[in-house]
Amino acid sequence: MKQRTRTTGNADASAHGVESVHSDRNNKRATKKMKFQQKLLKFESLPDYMQDNEFIRDHYRCEWPLKYVVLSVFSVHNETLNIWTHLVGFAIFLCLTAVSLTEKATVENLVGRFFSRPGTDGPLMMKMNKKTNGSDAFFLESYLRHIPKPSILHVNGDSDVIPKWPWFVFLGGAMCCMVCSSLAHLFACHSRRFYLFFWRLDYAGISLMIICSFFAPIYYAFSCHPYWRLFYLASITGFGSLAVVTLFAPALSSGRFRSFRANIFLAMGFSGVIPAAHAVILYWHNSPHILVALGYEIVMGFLYAAGAGFYTSRIPERWRPGAFDIVGQSHQIFHVLVVVAALAHSAATLVIMDLRGGLPACDG
Repeated sequence: MKQRTRTTGNADASAHGVESVHSDRNNKRATKKMKFQQKLLKFESLPDYMQDNEFIRDHYRCEWPLKYVVLSVFSVHNETLNIWTHLVGFAIFLCLTAVSLTEKATVENLVGRFFSRPGTDGPLMMKMNKKTNGSDAFFLESYLRHIPKPSILHVNGDSDVIPKWPWFVFLGGAMCCMVCSSLAHLFACHSRRFYLFFWRLDYAGISLMIICSFFAPIYYAFSCHPYWRLFYLASITGFGSLAVVTLFAPALSSGRFRSFRANIFLAMGFSGVIPAAHAVILYWHNSPHILVALGYEIVMGFLYAAGAGFYTSRIPERWRPGAFDIVGQSHQIFHVLVVVAALAHSAATLVIMDLRGGLPACDG
């Protein structure tokens, strides 16, 4: 009798233990779910390392599990448009890369679908000359003329080889910058370690894009002046590398150094004034292309400077804190201006490629 009672008691205890384990697991799951439902925080609730812009008041993701961080790319929070503005920019430059790797005839047909009405016939450039203004037609013609054949090298009438790799270096740098930026805005909320790593990655991506932006125009403009070409490319590469090393300091990732970071990037970008002026001196007397390219580069510089102005001043959210948490904040405007500026630089590069293709072969 005692043995039976003892056995029954052990069974009850085991059952109670199993129920207790299941109950604890369910409680933990419920707690996690409850915590995740309270996912978007106000600025004051953030840990110190995430308090970057006090004028963005709400809708922050804070230390989410990685699974939910990844899924948040499709949800609404104060980083949604920061992520997508540069994802769209990446897609644009990916398309430019794909088009640049396509045969010229195929590209003409593709662009013709966008710039001609259904049922119209005739060469694309003839239609564009009639229907578009001079600068638009010039840009598209320059682009189409420099879509490479299946080979990465194109030979002009004077048998002067014009390599296309500098153009692809620029496109690769632009895509890398856009991807790094989107990843930073997506993943930095996960933890302090991710925050520091991904913002450093973002700064490295910006520096890489600036360096790569110099390669194509300098390479083509100074193709017959190898020493100047080497000097300018080595200078910007060294400047950019120094900037990356400097910005990798953890303290410089904070909001207090926003202006410092912007000034470093602007200094890198505007150092291009020197080779640009040099190129104008070399070519202005015998090729109008260089002045057209200079115009595009001036537009690019204005857009980058305007973007940096929005980035550092934090306008318009400074004027109405909380009103631009989701749409219209300064960082989103900055992203859009960066993409448009990069496209202006693309146009300038294509014009310089056109210039180089129309010149005689280099002496010696």
